[in-house]
Amino acid sequence: MPPSSETPGPEAVVARSGEADRGARPKVAYLFTRFPWPTETFLQREIEGLVALGFRPDLYSFHGGGGVFCGLPVRRVSKWRLLQLLWLGPVAALRDPDFVLPLARRLFVEWPRDWMNHWENLYGGGIAVVLAGAFRRAGYTHLHGVWASFPAMAAWVLARFTGASFSFGAHAYDLFEYGGDWLLREKAAGAAFIHTSTCAGERRLRALGVPKEKIQLARRGLARWHEAVDRGAVGDPLRIICVARLVPKKGLVRQVRLYAALKRRGFRLSVKIVGDGPLRPELEREIRTVGVEREVRLLGALPQPAVWAELARADVLVHTGEVTRSGDRDGLPNVVPEAMAAGALVITTPAEGVCEAIADGETGFVRRIDDPDAWAECLTAITHDRALCRRVRRAARAWVEANFDARKNAALLLERFRQAAATPPANGFEAMGQPGSGENDDVVL
Repeated sequence: MPPSSETPGPEAVVARSGEADRGARPKVAYLFTRFPWPTETFLQREIEGLVALGFRPDLYSFHGGGGVFCGLPVRRVSKWRLLQLLWLGPVAALRDPDFVLPLARRLFVEWPRDWMNHWENLYGGGIAVVLAGAFRRAGYTHLHGVWASFPAMAAWVLARFTGASFSFGAHAYDLFEYGGDWLLREKAAGAAFIHTSTCAGERRLRALGVPKEKIQLARRGLARWHEAVDRGAVGDPLRIICVARLVPKKGLVRQVRLYAALKRRGFRLSVKIVGDGPLRPELEREIRTVGVEREVRLLGALPQPAVWAELARADVLVHTGEVTRSGDRDGLPNVVPEAMAAGALVITTPAEGVCEAIADGETGFVRRIDDPDAWAECLTAITHDRALCRRVRRAARAWVEANFDARKNAALLLERFRQAAATPPANGFEAMGQPGSGENDDVVL
């Protein structure tokens, strides 16, 4: 990532908007697996941040979502379009065998680390071949895939066939699960830059051989801010909230057992777990088994305004992320900065992404999940020490305001888009016919 002193702020990016008529502003297509989606509000805020800067990318959703977002139409792409590969695939291979044939060997001959990731890449590459003509005629100068898996694959192949530059995001499962996306190194070689939202993600990309100058650290962000208020002392019973998808990497079974241990130590708890997912039946059984039916409630998925209301009422947000056997893990879950902004005290297990925001005793508290005595000591402290609570809440809010502003962080991406669109694509990603030239318009669509 370039030094912060060299990165224009939002005002500088907005000032460039007057250059749009002279071609300085890139025409960008944003590629999503699904958009908008209830569990991916961070992507919605990214778009809100760009729109707040006066920038309006074209949005494409390939699996769910659709409609209109921030006044921008979300273009849905039907999977039935893949039938066109019966004739477009061979033509693409004839037009560019140096790219298509080695890629096909990787996809159809080599054994993948993870079959789901394999199918994501197959779909991304196939739909890109189908859409190449339309994207070329649209005249996009830059393509951005929001994940390193399917969206990055689509952006990579589309860039090859249109002459645009491309970039992609890499944040959590696409970096870590089963070693990360199967073709991440190849995609990174041709990308103008890679967006990651945590220092942990940046370290992972560097370990995979991505040059530092290709990595853009731009955190997620909040598009709207609630007024900071002095929350005072915590309640009795202690109001605890956890907001998470009910999946293994959230550590929720162990979290329920922790509440049972705290109950045995005399704590009065009122716990709400917001979210849904495949582990719900197991969690319901565990809640009954350890005897915390009165203390722990599973609320299911809630709309974002309701989540904010729950955060505003809670004394504590608990996060118990862990690394699964597949290597999947969280980066910095967006609910952690959301809770920090709302005034809920955060207690988390020591995961590297989360600990970028939570410094123990300063902006929150860090405790091991297998040490209930340490959790009991922490809860006792925040129950009785009002000054400690006030100090931690203020420091947490200050961290969020400095690091988690969607508009400021979107400005970093917009500047990268501008730079990428002005630079010829690297690593052989030359244009196969200029946008609108008609040279290849008979090949697709």
